[in-house]
Amino acid sequence: MSKQYETVIGLEVHVELATKTKIFCGCSTEFGGAPNTHTCPVCTGMPGSLPVLNKQVVEYALAVGLATNCGINQYCKFDRKNYFYPDNPQNYQISQLYLPICHDGWVEIDTAAGKKKIGIHEIHMEEDAGKLVHDEWEDCSLVDYNRSGVPLIEIVSEPDMRSADEVIAYLEKLRLIIQYLGASDCKLQEGSMRADVNLSVREVGAPEFGTRTEMKNLNSFKAIARAIEGERVRQIELIEDGKKVIQETRRWDDNKESSHAMRSKEDAQDYRYFPDPDLVPVWISDEWIERVKAAQPELRTEKLARYESEYGLPQYDAEILTGSKHLADVFEQTVAICGKPKEVSNWLMTEAMRLLKEQEQEPEDMKFSPENLAKLISLVEKNVINRTVAKDVFEAVFKEDVDPEGYVEEHGLKVVNDTDALTKTIKELLEKNPQSVADFKAGKEKAMGFIVGQTMRAMKGKADPGLVNQIVKELMDKA
Repeated sequence: MSKQYETVIGLEVHVELATKTKIFCGCSTEFGGAPNTHTCPVCTGMPGSLPVLNKQVVEYALAVGLATNCGINQYCKFDRKNYFYPDNPQNYQISQLYLPICHDGWVEIDTAAGKKKIGIHEIHMEEDAGKLVHDEWEDCSLVDYNRSGVPLIEIVSEPDMRSADEVIAYLEKLRLIIQYLGASDCKLQEGSMRADVNLSVREVGAPEFGTRTEMKNLNSFKAIARAIEGERVRQIELIEDGKKVIQETRRWDDNKESSHAMRSKEDAQDYRYFPDPDLVPVWISDEWIERVKAAQPELRTEKLARYESEYGLPQYDAEILTGSKHLADVFEQTVAICGKPKEVSNWLMTEAMRLLKEQEQEPEDMKFSPENLAKLISLVEKNVINRTVAKDVFEAVFKEDVDPEGYVEEHGLKVVNDTDALTKTIKELLEKNPQSVADFKAGKEKAMGFIVGQTMRAMKGKADPGLVNQIVKELMDKA
């Protein structure tokens, strides 16, 4: 009988905080920009420059720690993590080792076997490094220091996860908590949320952990899942062949769906940590903690329950809407204007999600205003436009945030309620399609549907469907 193996996974999640300036200087944190334009002597490690801590970084770190049930080190300080790499201009990174700001927390995830708590070992503040750009044409590497000094929190989990599904559930939970707090947009594709996967395997029932490896270069949930599966298989094959797993950092190549070794995996002592002499310790008072607690917004779990109780939404609707803070905000603001929660939910869950999928966008990319969505719903409710036309109008609202009332007026999209005009059009269609009349008389109801469809086409979709159905039936009965 072949051996059974268990996968043991812990994560180091780096999150770029949504401050306007860097952690130790006044340079912009805005994503993009020409290389090396968001820099100064501090974030490029010039001799004699001195760091000054951004207070908002501490506030965001506190908020995330409290929302993830962490204890707070009210006396915390910064340390220097020494390593030499071109993207690290100081030859050290300012981080926290000995007294991180948060410790011993947890979040609860949903798994196939039920709810499970994932422990958080610590959360610490640190600065980001620059970015290396490898130019294959010129056969050289360039360094962009715009990202150097961007504030990060690193969330270090306990090795409590056992599958890719649990890892994704944990990351989703963290992402939503942090987004709802406004601490970060957590966009994996832009690098504002990055997860390094520490993974080992062991025989089921073994008391000791196996040798772990660290997987980097994971910029999507799909890549993370594939990397976990690939590394699990690789380690098991090594063990089965009587070889040893080497503790190392590996880079995942999502195109090739394989990894390769980057460097041996360092332990803390290899970085020669020591307290940063340029930064004073941070003292976090009880009052400061209480103030951050009081400012905590409604998080996803509470919002989910409220949407079901207050708005009467099905659980499925509530889960979709609260799966993005921006989507939830648009929903609530639109409902506050028009007072029709289910109708708003339907538009967001069907048409908005369809267009997002078509354009390969995230809910956070939606730019239209709740006011314009509420106006569109009102136009349908008042029968100014029918639902078929409304879908086209919504697409214009979605893409360009147009005023739906003005758009309908400008393009002549109002419902045609002219009974005489509709009767004339339908009579002409019946004359052209005598077989449909005969089929209807013979009891074939679909024949009526054909004439209704032809009428709507002739009226360019602007007719009142109810009125069209009524007139068609009356005329076919008389024919």
